Amino acid sequence: MKRLLTVKLLSLCAVLSVEAQHDIWRSDSLQEVVVTGTGTQHLLKDAPVQTEVITSKMLRNYAGRSIEDILSGLTASFAFNEDDMGSQMQLNGLGNGYILVLIDGKRIHGDVGGQNELSLIDPHNIEKIEIVKGASSALYGSDAIAGVVNIIMKKHNEGLLIENSTRGGSYGDLRQHNGLGISIGKLKSYTNFQLQHSDGWQNTSIEDPSQTERLIEDSKNMTVNRHTNWQVSERLTYEPMKNLELYAEGSTYWKRIYRQSGKYAAVDVKTYDMEYRNQSVAAGGKWHINKTDQVTLDVNWDRHAYYYYFTAITLTDGYDPQGNFTPYYPYFPDDEELQSDQRRIMAHAKGIFSLPMNNRLSTGLEWRYDYLEAPMRVEGGVARDNTEAAYVQDEFNYALNNRLAFNLTGGLRFNHNEQFGNRLTPKVSGMLSIGNDFRLRATWSQGFKTPTPKEQHYRYVKYMNATYLYLGNEDLTPQTSNYYAVSGEYNWQGLNLTVTGYINDVDNMITLVTIPNSKAPAEYIVKYDPRKTRQYQNLESAVTKGIDVSLRYRINQEWMAGASYSYLDTDAKQYDTTHEKLVDVIIDGTAHHKGSWFATWNHAFNNGYQLGAGLYGRMSSTRYYQIDGNGKGYHIWRVATTHEFPVSKKLLFRVEAGIDNIFDYVDRTYHGLHLGTTTPGRTIYGTLTVRFTHGKKLQITNNKSNLKSSDNEED
Repeated sequence: MKRLLTVKLLSLCAVLSVEAQHDIWRSDSLQEVVVTGTGTQHLLKDAPVQTEVITSKMLRNYAGRSIEDILSGLTASFAFNEDDMGSQMQLNGLGNGYILVLIDGKRIHGDVGGQNELSLIDPHNIEKIEIVKGASSALYGSDAIAGVVNIIMKKHNEGLLIENSTRGGSYGDLRQHNGLGISIGKLKSYTNFQLQHSDGWQNTSIEDPSQTERLIEDSKNMTVNRHTNWQVSERLTYEPMKNLELYAEGSTYWKRIYRQSGKYAAVDVKTYDMEYRNQSVAAGGKWHINKTDQVTLDVNWDRHAYYYYFTAITLTDGYDPQGNFTPYYPYFPDDEELQSDQRRIMAHAKGIFSLPMNNRLSTGLEWRYDYLEAPMRVEGGVARDNTEAAYVQDEFNYALNNRLAFNLTGGLRFNHNEQFGNRLTPKVSGMLSIGNDFRLRATWSQGFKTPTPKEQHYRYVKYMNATYLYLGNEDLTPQTSNYYAVSGEYNWQGLNLTVTGYINDVDNMITLVTIPNSKAPAEYIVKYDPRKTRQYQNLESAVTKGIDVSLRYRINQEWMAGASYSYLDTDAKQYDTTHEKLVDVIIDGTAHHKGSWFATWNHAFNNGYQLGAGLYGRMSSTRYYQIDGNGKGYHIWRVATTHEFPVSKKLLFRVEAGIDNIFDYVDRTYHGLHLGTTTPGRTIYGTLTVRFTHGKKLQITNNKSNLKSSDNEED
């Protein structure tokens, strides 16, 4: 009898142990708390709107050098093609202007209507990334037609935190991060410094022969130019009472792109570098009325300025010291010429309230003012825009029985723009939960986006291989969209499988279209004699449709593997004024197939040392463009290792080392044509991080040995 009881007891312990481990494996991602889809907190597995999460553990294992590197390497839906003007980000067929990038729920500020300045984001300080695909204008307003990327930064609650991280790699790649956190009573401060530098690289020295008078094989044009940027930011928080938190924060940012000059005047002679300066200030607070209700207020001012920094004597259109426009004005080395100064003021008040009958109400007011000064790029030199909005959203939860539960979320936004009037944008999503393993979700939402001042008033000449004239269009109309998505999610014993089908139907989509020179203002044609003229125009229709598949499998506490695949098809039509008929056009950057995959292993040794290793891959099929050729398909592999050495409860050393592009793939397409990827080939990197805390113990990252916080520890 004793033996039988012992066997049964051991069996029960084994079963409980397996179930506990199963819960731990599932909790790595499914127990994540997400906020982006509805603006309210949900466990990932219970989020009514399909949300993709790049967790803190995935970020630590991958050790990406930039946000572009992280998104392209860990999810299949994104594509990037970095150049001097930005990241050229694309999500499920729609470009940067349709993707809303948030930092802790607040809009990042960069080139209005152009490229978000993603290097403002310090990758070392990211806690996790939440991705919601499809139109989210009902909750977030303009720019949220393709989706929302919410980058959640780390929250530093240590009494004293000092951290330093230095990363070096091929081609002079340098990434520096320093952080100082101090908590004194109810006041907390965190100061962050980051610096990024690359010497750049050249994958080919040949210019596109079809656009030059003769074959040029010794061009100085770089695939990626040498560049440096740095940022200093400060955040102060104060808790005057238990349920109230106030904050103030600010940052300053500088970036310089250095352009090497060659000997071919029409192709590679560069007489100026590019310089960017950003400043931002924000303040606000959050009041927790009770456990479920809260009110927040945020006010922020942002500035993004872009200059030419001259490196040689240059005769070009400019303004003399008295502000008078002067053709062929002489600029000398170290002179600057303002290209654009974009400023934005936003105020946002939001409340979340629990209502009877399992309802949760979110409501808010927004005000936004945009100012653009661009003497050399905008007709009249200055453009303004003003928008006010009010929105409401209700979440209804109902449990049919102990296995079936239903969520219905509906939202409506009223938007008023001073130029384009009023607009209502609705959204409805539903989720059916079947036990703990199945989730079925469906969404219909509308998007709305007014033309930006840049798209309306732009005027720019680009000299590269040939002269290109880019024009704005004051006759543009707002863009609208209808987004439909259905997804299924299955979870079983560490396996998570999600399949999503979607259609995004964009009406009056704004894009650059090549037009006959005869349709451009005659004075520009006479002055610049462009080879091609491109103008912002509304397409008659543009539809993106596809299927996204995500698979993650936690084999045990040490091994994890995953893959994602994205199939995309597009259908766009433009009215050809020359031939007076509708014609099919390509949405620039479209690739039918993209994928990413990974396998990671993490192990904690008895002496506290923790080792992580990961193999990663990503691929893309051909990317299609209207002009200048298509980008080649590619696949790239990466290996990354991490090493953590907790010296004491307060001091941690972390080393990262790896090889990117193991098989040394390089796209050597001639300058002037589109690339599939700008990678220089095989590169290596190494990072050393030192982290010291006083007042709380270090949070060791392995699941087996999470140290608890303590305010009374000894040195």
